[in-house]
Amino acid sequence: MAGPYPQYSDPQLSQPPIAAASVYPGMLPPPVPYPSGRRWRLLAVILLVVAIVGGATTAVVYALTADSHAPGGGQLTEAAAKAAIQDYLDAMEQGDTETVARNTQCGYYDEIKDKRSHQALARLTSETFRKQFSRAEVTSIDKMVFMSTNQAQVLFSMQVAPVSRGSKKQEEQAIAQVLSTDDSVLVCQYLLLSAGQY
Repeated sequence: MAGPYPQYSDPQLSQPPIAAASVYPGMLPPPVPYPSGRRWRLLAVILLVVAIVGGATTAVVYALTADSHAPGGGQLTEAAAKAAIQDYLDAMEQGDTETVARNTQCGYYDEIKDKRSHQALARLTSETFRKQFSRAEVTSIDKMVFMSTNQAQVLFSMQVAPVSRGSKKQEEQAIAQVLSTDDSVLVCQYLLLSAGQY
């Protein structure tokens, strides 16, 4: 071994190392500073925002789905739907156009400025009902299909006394769309399933 560098049998390996200055043309760039703690603070803020949004989303989903068939809080029950439908049928039977119009406008009635056309439609609806039946009483809720916690389609049975067939009562089915709003349940739509018989 001669000199400060080891001797190898391969002539390429026995050459002294080339200085870095001769490989890089010109001056070396300035050193890059190590990232500061800002990056960690930014990551912590992002994680905190994600946690808050996730918590809020969980709370909203829980509030909308938890105990959706329990009474109160604007949620529908079979008993509330049955009472609302009976009130609507009674209003049609008695010619109470105000109540019929309030129901069929599905929560908008108080804000409508000119109510004449809605009351005229309610009057026609009530007259049509009275030409069919002298009395209608809801006997059961057969099926409720919930569209949300405060809106449902309701298939119900009722015992009716047809006008054209005397006072002999019979069972009929109908569908009502009900909405719970402003601490009341409204019948937005009503459809008698056997309307062709009358």
